[in-house]
Amino acid sequence: MVKKKIVNLSTYLSEIAVHGIQEKKGNDIVRLDLRELNSSVSDFFIICNADSTTQVKAIADSVEDEIYKSTQTNPWRKEGLESAEWIILDYFDIVVHIFKTEKRDFYGIEDLWGDAQSTSYKSA
Repeated sequence: MVKKKIVNLSTYLSEIAVHGIQEKKGNDIVRLDLRELNSSVSDFFIICNADSTTQVKAIADSVEDEIYKSTQTNPWRKEGLESAEWIILDYFDIVVHIFKTEKRDFYGIEDLWGDAQSTSYKSA
């Protein structure tokens, strides 16, 4: 008998999102686990940054493509595509925040959720 590791959907989506970010060389990738905070916002926030609006958009496209290929799921809501300085992809269970570097530094979103368990990932 082969044992399979059971992963819940939000964890699986977060792993796919991280992979999509890594494919486009996103910087400083962090996953915040909000489940223990009894947050009604989401299970996970995935946060990264890029040096240009072109790269921010490319990362967003990559995350969308990877999640769709794996789950046939589209984001419930997308924000920030016009300026591409902070794009949010909302999949209910996970929310992906893709910042232009100076915007991430300015907003400090990780500080707002400082009590969440944080996991850092290397860029590919």
